[in-house]
Amino acid sequence: MSQKLLVTGASGHLGQQVITHLIETYGVSPERIVATTRNPEKLAALAAKGVSIRKADFDDAASVTAAFSSVHRLLLISTDALDKPGRRLAQHRTAIESAKKAGVRHVVYTSMPNPEGSLVSFAPDHLGTEQALTASGLGWTILRNCWYMENLNLAIPAALESGKWFTSAGNGRLSHVSRDDCARAAAGALIQENSPSSRYDITGPEKRTFAEIAALISEVHGKPIEVVNVTDEQLTQGLVAAGVPAPVATMLTSFDANTRAGKFDVLSDAVEKLTGKPPRKLRDFLIASR
Repeated sequence: MSQKLLVTGASGHLGQQVITHLIETYGVSPERIVATTRNPEKLAALAAKGVSIRKADFDDAASVTAAFSSVHRLLLISTDALDKPGRRLAQHRTAIESAKKAGVRHVVYTSMPNPEGSLVSFAPDHLGTEQALTASGLGWTILRNCWYMENLNLAIPAALESGKWFTSAGNGRLSHVSRDDCARAAAGALIQENSPSSRYDITGPEKRTFAEIAALISEVHGKPIEVVNVTDEQLTQGLVAAGVPAPVATMLTSFDANTRAGKFDVLSDAVEKLTGKPPRKLRDFLIASR
């Protein structure tokens, strides 16, 4: 039988899209795919297609080792356990150790841009996971995913309504990438047999400042948006006043601070290298989601 490929977090948006690309874009037989989740009942549709569904709770090492059995290559999608400092990193270390015990040969991991010295509040989780993976003795591929274009949709409605976009990012640039391109790249990395251990920056095709992004949004929607530059403290206070929980507001502000410091200023052709197709342009995404 062909070697099995496993996708963790398969009930999430990214995991679902990865499995779709494995089957529909790359022609992987569903019988080769293992999907893990804490809630297997959520994946009934995948099970109906022939995908093997296994329960894995990253807070329960035994369940993870069992779920990873008889798997050749594995995609470790970073978890959303941000409620307690250190919990996500502990979960990822459990997954890596379980992969070793289960005999997995290669792990693909979804990280973030430049976690070394990053100002983003959860960057230590990604850096620690990268370090654990490179020290594990396993083969590895690290995908440093830039911020999703889809995340802009959380801010666009308020910006269009008020005509203002508050940011502390200054003139820092970043390259948004669509979640679908991240999924396509992850699926492409997962099916690469005998690939050497490597890191990829997963970016869109262009870098922009927030002022340039706001101008593009204004053009697409036909409404003016004024970019208002504020301090980190002012941005956090404004987000909290708008009803954003304080920990989330602090996290969002850390994104802008990191952008201002130039730590998101990366651009690569990794999506095309891994998939054979260039990533989606931000203008096309904004028009499609308008």
